Amino acid sequence: MPTTPLPRVVVFGLGGTIAMTSTNGGAVRPTLSARQLIDAVPGLAEAGIEIEVVDFRRRPGASLTFADITELTTAAAHELDAGATGVVVTQGTDTIEETAYLLDLLHHRPEPIVVTGAMRNPTLAGADGPANLLATIATAAAPAAREQGCLVVLADEIHAARWVTKTHSTSGATFRSLDSGPLGYVLEGRVRMLTRMPYRLTIPACRSGKHASVGLYTVTLDDDPTLLSATGARVDGLVVAGFGVGHVPEPLVDTLTTLASRIPVVLASRTPAGPTLVRTYGFPGSEQDLLTRGLIPAGWLHPYKARVLLRALLAAGAKPQDIATAVTTAGGLTDPIAWPWPTASHNNDDQPETSTTDA
Repeated sequence: MPTTPLPRVVVFGLGGTIAMTSTNGGAVRPTLSARQLIDAVPGLAEAGIEIEVVDFRRRPGASLTFADITELTTAAAHELDAGATGVVVTQGTDTIEETAYLLDLLHHRPEPIVVTGAMRNPTLAGADGPANLLATIATAAAPAAREQGCLVVLADEIHAARWVTKTHSTSGATFRSLDSGPLGYVLEGRVRMLTRMPYRLTIPACRSGKHASVGLYTVTLDDDPTLLSATGARVDGLVVAGFGVGHVPEPLVDTLTTLASRIPVVLASRTPAGPTLVRTYGFPGSEQDLLTRGLIPAGWLHPYKARVLLRALLAAGAKPQDIATAVTTAGGLTDPIAWPWPTASHNNDDQPETSTTDA
Protein backbone atom coordinates (compact mmCIF):
# COMPACT_ATOMS: atom_id res chain seq x y z
CA MET A 1 0.00 0.00 0.00
CA PRO A 2 1.25 3.52 -0.76
CA THR A 3 2.46 5.43 2.27
CA THR A 4 1.16 8.88 3.17
CA PRO A 5 3.95 11.46 2.80
CA LEU A 6 5.10 13.18 5.95
CA PRO A 7 4.04 16.79 6.44
CA ARG A 8 6.86 19.12 5.43
CA VAL A 9 7.55 22.27 7.45
CA VAL A 10 10.08 24.92 6.43
CA VAL A 11 11.68 26.83 9.30
CA PHE A 12 12.95 30.36 8.59
CA GLY A 13 15.40 31.63 11.19
CA LEU A 14 15.51 35.40 11.68
CA GLY A 15 17.62 35.57 14.86
CA GLY A 16 16.37 36.95 18.17
CA THR A 17 16.76 35.69 21.75
CA ILE A 18 15.94 32.13 20.68
CA ALA A 19 19.19 32.15 18.64
CA MET A 20 21.44 34.09 21.03
CA THR A 21 24.65 32.94 22.68
CA SER A 22 27.60 34.55 24.41
CA THR A 23 31.15 33.99 23.29
CA ASN A 24 32.79 35.63 26.29
CA GLY A 25 30.38 34.95 29.15
CA GLY A 26 28.84 38.41 28.85
CA ALA A 27 25.91 39.86 26.92
CA VAL A 28 24.28 37.66 24.28
CA ARG A 29 23.67 38.26 20.58
CA PRO A 30 22.08 36.20 17.77
CA THR A 31 24.64 33.70 16.51
CA LEU A 32 22.86 30.34 16.13
CA SER A 33 21.71 29.20 12.70
CA ALA A 34 18.24 27.82 12.03
CA ARG A 35 19.77 24.35 11.72
CA GLN A 36 21.40 24.63 15.13
CA LEU A 37 18.05 25.61 16.65
CA ILE A 38 16.35 22.59 15.10
CA ASP A 39 19.09 20.20 16.19
CA ALA A 40 18.63 21.35 19.81
CA VAL A 41 14.91 20.44 19.99
CA PRO A 42 14.32 17.16 21.90
CA GLY A 43 11.55 14.95 20.54
CA LEU A 44 11.44 16.54 17.11
CA ALA A 45 12.88 13.49 15.36
CA GLU A 46 9.96 11.40 16.66
CA ALA A 47 7.28 13.90 15.59
CA GLY A 48 6.87 12.45 12.10
CA ILE A 49 7.45 15.80 10.39
CA GLU A 50 9.95 16.51 7.63
CA ILE A 51 11.90 19.67 8.50
CA GLU A 52 13.77 22.02 6.19
CA VAL A 53 15.59 25.14 7.36
CA VAL A 54 16.41 28.51 5.84
CA ASP A 55 18.90 30.78 7.61
CA PHE A 56 17.05 33.91 6.51
CA ARG A 57 18.36 36.61 8.87
CA ARG A 58 20.39 36.71 12.07
CA ARG A 59 19.25 39.90 13.80
CA PRO A 60 17.61 40.95 17.05
CA GLY A 61 13.86 41.42 16.73
CA ALA A 62 14.25 45.15 17.31
CA SER A 63 16.20 45.50 14.05
CA LEU A 64 13.79 43.71 11.70
CA THR A 65 12.23 45.85 8.99
CA PHE A 66 9.13 45.94 6.79
CA ALA A 67 11.41 45.02 3.90
CA ASP A 68 12.61 41.91 5.79
CA ILE A 69 9.04 40.74 6.40
CA THR A 70 7.92 41.49 2.85
CA GLU A 71 10.84 39.45 1.51
CA LEU A 72 10.05 36.71 3.99
CA THR A 73 6.45 36.56 2.77
CA THR A 74 7.67 36.01 -0.78
CA ALA A 75 10.13 33.31 0.31
CA ALA A 76 7.45 31.54 2.38
CA ALA A 77 5.02 31.59 -0.55
CA HIS A 78 7.70 30.01 -2.74
CA GLU A 79 8.13 27.12 -0.28
CA LEU A 80 4.37 26.63 0.02
CA ASP A 81 4.01 26.67 -3.77
CA ALA A 82 6.58 23.87 -3.79
CA GLY A 83 4.42 21.73 -1.50
CA ALA A 84 5.35 22.65 2.06
CA THR A 85 2.61 21.96 4.62
CA GLY A 86 3.41 25.07 6.62
CA VAL A 87 6.08 27.61 7.49
CA VAL A 88 7.65 28.42 10.86
CA VAL A 89 9.41 31.71 11.64
CA THR A 90 11.76 32.08 14.60
CA GLN A 91 12.59 35.62 15.66
CA GLY A 92 13.03 38.02 18.56
CA THR A 93 9.94 38.57 20.68
CA ASP A 94 10.36 42.36 20.80
CA THR A 95 8.47 42.79 17.53
CA ILE A 96 6.50 39.56 17.09
CA GLU A 97 3.10 41.21 17.53
CA GLU A 98 3.93 43.56 14.64
CA THR A 99 5.81 41.26 12.27
CA ALA A 100 3.23 38.50 12.68
CA TYR A 101 0.39 40.89 11.86
CA LEU A 102 2.22 42.13 8.75
CA LEU A 103 2.73 38.51 7.68
CA ASP A 104 -0.97 37.89 8.29
CA LEU A 105 -1.93 40.78 6.02
CA LEU A 106 0.44 39.79 3.20
CA HIS A 107 0.00 35.99 3.34
CA HIS A 108 -2.78 34.94 0.95
CA ARG A 109 -2.41 31.15 0.93
CA PRO A 110 -4.34 28.64 3.11
CA GLU A 111 -1.26 27.02 4.67
CA PRO A 112 -0.22 28.42 8.05
CA ILE A 113 2.72 30.66 8.82
CA VAL A 114 3.52 30.25 12.52
CA VAL A 115 5.83 32.61 14.42
CA THR A 116 7.67 31.87 17.64
CA GLY A 117 10.61 33.02 19.73
CA ALA A 118 11.96 32.75 23.26
CA MET A 119 12.07 34.82 26.41
CA ARG A 120 15.08 32.99 27.89
CA ASN A 121 18.16 32.62 25.70
CA PRO A 122 19.92 29.25 25.26
CA THR A 123 22.64 30.09 27.81
CA LEU A 124 20.10 30.22 30.68
CA ALA A 125 18.62 27.41 32.74
CA GLY A 126 15.09 26.73 31.61
CA ALA A 127 15.51 28.22 28.14
CA ASP A 128 12.09 28.08 26.47
CA GLY A 129 13.19 28.14 22.83
CA PRO A 130 13.21 24.36 22.16
CA ALA A 131 9.75 23.81 23.65
CA ASN A 132 8.33 26.78 21.75
CA LEU A 133 9.89 25.58 18.51
CA LEU A 134 8.54 22.04 18.96
CA ALA A 135 5.01 23.33 19.56
CA THR A 136 5.25 25.73 16.64
CA ILE A 137 6.38 23.07 14.19
CA ALA A 138 3.53 20.83 15.36
CA THR A 139 1.09 23.68 14.72
CA ALA A 140 2.48 24.42 11.26
CA ALA A 141 2.03 20.74 10.33
CA ALA A 142 -1.52 20.45 11.67
CA PRO A 143 -4.49 20.47 9.24
CA ALA A 144 -6.50 22.45 11.81
CA ALA A 145 -4.10 25.39 11.39
CA ARG A 146 -5.00 25.87 7.72
CA GLU A 147 -6.98 28.94 6.68
CA GLN A 148 -6.00 30.75 9.90
CA GLY A 149 -3.40 33.03 8.37
CA CYS A 150 -0.41 33.79 10.57
CA LEU A 151 -0.38 32.34 14.07
CA VAL A 152 1.86 32.99 17.06
CA VAL A 153 2.80 30.07 19.34
CA LEU A 154 4.63 30.42 22.65
CA ALA A 155 4.19 28.62 25.98
CA ASP A 156 2.02 26.01 24.19
CA GLU A 157 -0.65 28.63 23.37
CA ILE A 158 -1.82 29.28 19.80
CA HIS A 159 -2.74 32.92 19.13
CA ALA A 160 -4.06 34.76 16.10
CA ALA A 161 -1.56 37.31 14.83
CA ARG A 162 -4.43 39.79 14.54
CA TRP A 163 -5.03 39.86 18.31
CA VAL A 164 -1.86 38.79 20.12
CA THR A 165 0.28 41.25 22.08
CA LYS A 166 3.36 41.16 24.31
CA THR A 167 2.20 42.03 27.82
CA HIS A 168 5.32 41.64 30.00
CA SER A 169 8.96 42.43 29.34
CA THR A 170 10.43 39.26 30.87
CA SER A 171 7.72 36.69 31.64
CA GLY A 172 7.64 33.48 29.65
CA ALA A 173 3.85 33.82 29.52
CA THR A 174 4.05 37.30 28.02
CA PHE A 175 2.03 36.75 24.85
CA ARG A 176 -1.71 37.21 25.34
CA SER A 177 -4.76 37.92 23.22
CA LEU A 178 -6.41 40.21 25.75
CA ASP A 179 -9.67 40.73 23.90
CA SER A 180 -10.20 37.26 22.48
CA GLY A 181 -8.03 34.65 24.23
CA PRO A 182 -5.96 32.01 22.42
CA LEU A 183 -7.34 30.02 19.50
CA GLY A 184 -6.01 26.79 20.95
CA TYR A 185 -3.19 24.93 22.65
CA VAL A 186 -0.52 22.32 22.00
CA LEU A 187 -1.05 19.58 24.56
CA GLU A 188 0.79 16.26 24.76
CA GLY A 189 2.18 16.89 21.29
CA ARG A 190 -1.26 17.47 19.77
CA VAL A 191 -2.72 20.65 18.36
CA ARG A 192 -6.12 21.42 19.88
CA MET A 193 -8.00 24.31 18.27
CA LEU A 194 -10.84 25.50 20.50
CA THR A 195 -12.04 28.19 18.10
CA ARG A 196 -11.18 29.58 14.68
CA MET A 197 -10.82 32.89 12.94
CA PRO A 198 -14.16 33.41 11.15
CA TYR A 199 -12.58 35.22 8.18
CA ARG A 200 -9.24 36.44 6.82
CA LEU A 201 -8.34 39.99 5.87
CA THR A 202 -5.43 40.28 3.43
CA ILE A 203 -4.12 43.19 1.40
CA PRO A 204 -2.28 43.54 -1.93
CA ALA A 205 1.49 43.26 -1.93
CA CYS A 206 3.51 46.40 -1.34
CA ARG A 207 4.53 48.17 -4.54
CA SER A 208 8.18 47.68 -5.38
CA GLY A 209 10.27 50.57 -4.11
CA LYS A 210 7.31 52.37 -2.51
CA HIS A 211 7.99 53.53 1.05
CA ALA A 212 5.57 55.13 3.45
CA SER A 213 6.41 56.78 6.76
CA VAL A 214 3.75 56.24 9.43
CA GLY A 215 4.09 57.66 12.92
CA LEU A 216 2.59 56.55 16.22
CA TYR A 217 1.78 59.33 18.66
CA THR A 218 0.77 58.38 22.19
CA VAL A 219 -1.36 61.00 23.92
CA THR A 220 -0.40 61.92 27.50
CA LEU A 221 -1.73 64.09 30.29
CA ASP A 222 -1.67 67.82 29.49
CA ASP A 223 -0.11 67.07 26.10
CA ASP A 224 1.66 69.72 24.04
CA PRO A 225 0.23 70.23 20.52
CA THR A 226 3.62 71.36 19.20
CA LEU A 227 4.95 67.82 19.72
CA LEU A 228 2.04 66.35 17.77
CA SER A 229 2.45 68.95 15.02
CA ALA A 230 6.16 68.19 14.69
CA THR A 231 5.45 64.49 14.33
CA GLY A 232 2.60 64.90 11.87
CA ALA A 233 4.55 67.24 9.61
CA ARG A 234 7.03 64.51 8.68
CA VAL A 235 4.86 61.46 8.00
CA ASP A 236 2.55 60.07 5.31
CA GLY A 237 0.13 58.70 7.89
CA LEU A 238 -0.37 58.83 11.64
CA VAL A 239 -1.83 56.63 14.36
CA VAL A 240 -2.91 58.47 17.50
CA ALA A 241 -3.13 56.34 20.65
CA GLY A 242 -5.66 58.29 22.67
CA PHE A 243 -7.02 57.93 26.18
CA GLY A 244 -9.65 55.31 26.96
CA VAL A 245 -12.17 54.87 24.15
CA GLY A 246 -10.46 57.45 21.92
CA HIS A 247 -10.08 60.81 23.66
CA VAL A 248 -7.42 63.51 23.47
CA PRO A 249 -6.84 66.80 25.34
CA GLU A 250 -8.80 69.67 23.79
CA PRO A 251 -5.63 71.63 22.81
CA LEU A 252 -4.73 68.82 20.34
CA VAL A 253 -8.00 69.04 18.41
CA ASP A 254 -7.09 71.79 15.94
CA THR A 255 -3.76 70.13 15.12
CA LEU A 256 -5.44 66.79 14.50
CA THR A 257 -8.06 68.47 12.31
CA THR A 258 -5.34 70.00 10.16
CA LEU A 259 -3.41 66.73 9.91
CA ALA A 260 -6.51 64.69 8.99
CA SER A 261 -7.14 67.04 6.07
CA ARG A 262 -3.71 66.14 4.66
CA ILE A 263 -2.92 62.54 5.66
CA PRO A 264 -4.83 59.53 7.03
CA VAL A 265 -5.00 59.79 10.83
CA VAL A 266 -6.17 56.69 12.74
CA LEU A 267 -7.61 57.06 16.24
CA ALA A 268 -6.74 54.10 18.49
CA SER A 269 -6.68 53.56 22.25
CA ARG A 270 -3.52 53.44 24.33
CA THR A 271 -5.37 51.14 26.77
CA PRO A 272 -4.07 47.54 26.42
CA ALA A 273 -7.52 46.03 25.74
CA GLY A 274 -10.91 47.15 24.54
CA PRO A 275 -12.04 49.23 21.54
CA THR A 276 -12.40 52.85 20.64
CA LEU A 277 -16.02 54.00 20.48
CA VAL A 278 -17.73 56.13 17.84
CA ARG A 279 -20.76 57.90 19.32
CA THR A 280 -20.84 57.86 23.12
CA TYR A 281 -18.94 61.02 24.12
CA GLY A 282 -19.42 64.42 22.48
CA PHE A 283 -17.08 66.90 24.17
CA PRO A 284 -14.19 68.58 22.27
CA GLY A 285 -11.49 65.93 21.92
CA SER A 286 -13.92 63.05 22.37
CA GLU A 287 -14.11 60.16 19.91
CA GLN A 288 -17.29 61.49 18.29
CA ASP A 289 -15.81 64.96 17.91
CA LEU A 290 -12.59 63.64 16.38
CA LEU A 291 -14.36 61.39 13.89
CA THR A 292 -16.35 64.36 12.57
CA ARG A 293 -12.98 66.01 11.93
CA GLY A 294 -11.82 63.20 9.66
CA LEU A 295 -9.98 60.81 11.97
CA ILE A 296 -10.49 57.09 11.30
CA PRO A 297 -11.58 54.90 14.26
CA ALA A 298 -9.40 51.86 14.94
CA GLY A 299 -12.03 49.97 16.95
CA TRP A 300 -10.46 46.87 18.50
CA LEU A 301 -7.20 47.30 16.60
CA HIS A 302 -4.20 47.95 18.89
CA PRO A 303 -2.15 51.05 17.97
CA TYR A 304 0.90 48.97 16.99
CA LYS A 305 -1.18 46.88 14.60
CA ALA A 306 -3.04 49.92 13.29
CA ARG A 307 0.33 51.42 12.36
CA VAL A 308 1.39 48.20 10.59
CA LEU A 309 -1.88 48.12 8.65
CA LEU A 310 -1.75 51.80 7.68
CA ARG A 311 1.87 51.63 6.54
CA ALA A 312 1.22 48.46 4.51
CA LEU A 313 -1.84 50.04 2.89
CA LEU A 314 0.07 53.17 1.94
CA ALA A 315 2.94 51.07 0.58
CA ALA A 316 0.42 49.12 -1.53
CA GLY A 317 -0.94 52.35 -3.00
CA ALA A 318 -4.42 51.96 -1.47
CA LYS A 319 -6.95 54.70 -2.16
CA PRO A 320 -7.93 56.99 0.74
CA GLN A 321 -11.49 55.65 0.89
CA ASP A 322 -10.17 52.08 0.90
CA ILE A 323 -7.77 52.93 3.73
CA ALA A 324 -10.60 54.17 5.94
CA THR A 325 -12.75 51.12 5.19
CA ALA A 326 -9.86 48.72 5.77
CA VAL A 327 -9.02 50.20 9.16
CA THR A 328 -12.62 50.14 10.42
CA THR A 329 -13.10 46.60 9.12
CA ALA A 330 -9.87 45.31 10.64
CA GLY A 331 -10.96 46.97 13.89
CA GLY A 332 -14.32 45.19 13.91
CA LEU A 333 -16.42 48.32 13.34
CA THR A 334 -17.45 47.44 9.78
CA ASP A 335 -18.85 44.20 8.40
CA PRO A 336 -16.13 42.10 6.67
CA ILE A 337 -18.12 42.28 3.43
CA ALA A 338 -16.95 45.91 3.20
CA TRP A 339 -13.26 44.89 3.02
CA PRO A 340 -11.92 46.42 -0.23
CA TRP A 341 -10.18 43.23 -1.33
CA PRO A 342 -11.33 39.57 -1.58
CA THR A 343 -12.02 37.80 1.72
CA ALA A 344 -13.06 34.26 2.54
CA SER A 345 -15.08 32.84 5.43
CA HIS A 346 -13.56 29.75 7.02
CA ASN A 347 -15.95 28.99 9.87
CA ASN A 348 -17.96 26.61 7.70
CA ASP A 349 -19.41 23.14 7.93
CA ASP A 350 -16.23 21.32 6.90
CA GLN A 351 -14.26 22.82 9.80
CA PRO A 352 -15.78 22.24 13.24
CA GLU A 353 -15.49 25.09 15.70
CA THR A 354 -13.54 22.81 18.05
CA SER A 355 -11.03 20.41 16.55
CA THR A 356 -8.24 18.19 17.78
CA THR A 357 -5.41 17.38 15.43
CA ASP A 358 -2.40 15.11 15.77
CA ALA A 359 0.85 16.99 15.44
